[in-house]
Amino acid sequence: MNRKTIFNPKLSRRTIVKTGLGGLFSSMFTMPLLAKTVLNKSIRRALLGFSAIPIADMIDDVVVPEGYSAQVFYRWGDPISDGAIFRMDASNTAHDQLQQAGMHHDALQFYPFAESSCQGLLVMNHEYIDPQILHVDGGALDSLSSYSAEKTLKEQYAHGVSVIEIKKEKNGWQIVRPSNYARRITATTPIAVSGPAAGSKYLQTKADPKGQQVLGTFNNCSNGKMPWGSYLTCEENFHDYFHVSTKKGMAKKQKKAWKRYNIKHSYYGWHHNDERFDASLHPNEPNRFGWIVEFDPFDPKSQPVKRTAMGRFAHENVAHKIAKDGQIALYSGDDAKFEYIYKFITKHAWDGSQGMRHGKLLDEGVLHVARFDDDGTGVWLPLVYGKAPLNNDQGFEDQADVLVHARMAGEAMGATPMDRPEWITTHPETGEVYVSMTNNSSRGDNDRPASDAANPRDDNYFGHIMKIVEDDATSINFSWQLFALAGDARSNATINGDSYACPDGLMIDSRGVLWVQTDVSSSKLNTDSFAQFGNNQMLAVDPVTGETRRFLTGPVGCEVTGVTMTADLKTMWVNIQHPGEAVPKAMKKQGIKKSPATPNAASNWPDHQQEGRPRSATVMITKNDGGIIGA
Repeated sequence: MNRKTIFNPKLSRRTIVKTGLGGLFSSMFTMPLLAKTVLNKSIRRALLGFSAIPIADMIDDVVVPEGYSAQVFYRWGDPISDGAIFRMDASNTAHDQLQQAGMHHDALQFYPFAESSCQGLLVMNHEYIDPQILHVDGGALDSLSSYSAEKTLKEQYAHGVSVIEIKKEKNGWQIVRPSNYARRITATTPIAVSGPAAGSKYLQTKADPKGQQVLGTFNNCSNGKMPWGSYLTCEENFHDYFHVSTKKGMAKKQKKAWKRYNIKHSYYGWHHNDERFDASLHPNEPNRFGWIVEFDPFDPKSQPVKRTAMGRFAHENVAHKIAKDGQIALYSGDDAKFEYIYKFITKHAWDGSQGMRHGKLLDEGVLHVARFDDDGTGVWLPLVYGKAPLNNDQGFEDQADVLVHARMAGEAMGATPMDRPEWITTHPETGEVYVSMTNNSSRGDNDRPASDAANPRDDNYFGHIMKIVEDDATSINFSWQLFALAGDARSNATINGDSYACPDGLMIDSRGVLWVQTDVSSSKLNTDSFAQFGNNQMLAVDPVTGETRRFLTGPVGCEVTGVTMTADLKTMWVNIQHPGEAVPKAMKKQGIKKSPATPNAASNWPDHQQEGRPRSATVMITKNDGGIIGA
């Protein structure tokens, strides 16, 4: 079918967003053999109950199924409480930005008030920034002569985390303003350090000789939510923030570590106005980032804590399971080509009660790294100092050294290099662990690792999803299987239903529906190899049958990332990140140009002002009949 015939050119953008396109299209893919085998063993009521929407290429809006509505809820620059109003010309000050939503929304979580399911907190990450959109005249790479300390501070305030209060009124969910709970955590917020690396020589600096308090958190990608009520925000690509002016006089071990973590240049140029981001002057400052940070969303005065026992790497997210004895396992992927999957097991059990005091459980335990064997089994390898090869003979001095240099420790232990392990989610009933491998175009190139059983494709442009099965959360041995190979028929895809590429965000809701979000690079969207997938999207998957239906597509150039729901599953929030990040070649051929106000933008979503700026935003989705999402 020529998908261009699916769309009615007279269908307005408003109609698309309000009513969806579910009634215009249905998938016609054959079921993979493996999925058929599983389905024959499990005859049950269908988990998915909506009509899949078609692929959307170059529709500059959010599209949802027929019978659903999508509403822009919280945009970059919106006040978190009673702060400054966003100015479309980017003239807001750094102080304004501190009181507003940060840039480039990523993962989010909903925390209901204990006494009400109609009021709570929405907490979300702001991963990174686009200086050309954030400022009137761009950032350091655009014009160093005009790059001021004020600009640096505004960029730092646009990073981090937002906490906003929301309440369900007669006309639906609204942001409560003003609110005593509203809070911004940024790249300048004082954050405590705990666990084995706290106070170690690797975290000590001139400004913090005790190595126990860090200024800020940034590149906050995905997150986690602990059962005792805390929020975990994950520091991912922290290496882009540090400048290396010289390596002269640097110890050999330091040089090796910088190479392993890709510390070499700053994308933003903060070092011009904030000396601590010059790694040559402050070589330990990069060691203070790349951690999981925990805080209490209900206490705006509480200090966040970097939990070092869970290791330092490019954390995508963190998902947990509770063991039979109450110990907790936390799973996290290192989002880079040929990096690893980790699992931290707490030393002590959780007693089931609420309270931030339980955060101390994350300071004691053992970090493990995964080895995937070709026979479908695997082992969690402990990263414990003193056990060969993690000893002095191999250059490791203590447990803090092992955790600060977790990538090097994982390599020494023989972990399996993966195809960009990103989000991880756990099934609430079966305990199965699902991991997305977004892609790895370097697999099998030159001297890089070739395909293996767990990463079965060289030049893996489309990615895949793995499933890990364990007897218990504390198990050291596991079995694994390929849940889905993303892509199309030419790439040996095994998707049962609507096709997609580059799986990224994952979340299994309390019913057991697996929600899959995609992150095809903006430079690849709508190119010849990826045109068949259209804009980035979110799909609903039945984990038992593998049935896959497209539920949402995002605006041009965006990434769909982050999803959370109310306990009754009747309201969903999804984040749309970096809309209009680039102008795809296919759009250029149609004469669609970049925004005149923002030369890097191909979209002015969600405001659609001619001279406007694209703004990452949270979208709220509801079913028109008030029913359960996806049912």
